[in-house]
Amino acid sequence: MRFAAAEAAYPFHNASIELPAGDRQFQGPGSEVANANCLSCHSAGMVLNQPPLSRAVWEEEVRKMRTAYHAPVAEVDVGPIAEYLAAMQAR
Repeated sequence: MRFAAAEAAYPFHNASIELPAGDRQFQGPGSEVANANCLSCHSAGMVLNQPPLSRAVWEEEVRKMRTAYHAPVAEVDVGPIAEYLAAMQAR
């Protein structure tokens, strides 16, 4: 009963918003897989500003995102993403 008055005074409605696109995408050879999988949750700048990690560590990180956070990354993309990120940081 207590909430009925609040609901009447402040009715809830569904809403959708469009977030601004990030200003950066991953660049260079192999970037397609990172752009297709990583940008739905992370900005390219945030990812590329991480401390340098090896391919093996990036692979562990991507697998953790799949299992712990249910990131929609296909198993076949894990290796190529890790390879790309390690190569980009080595530059």
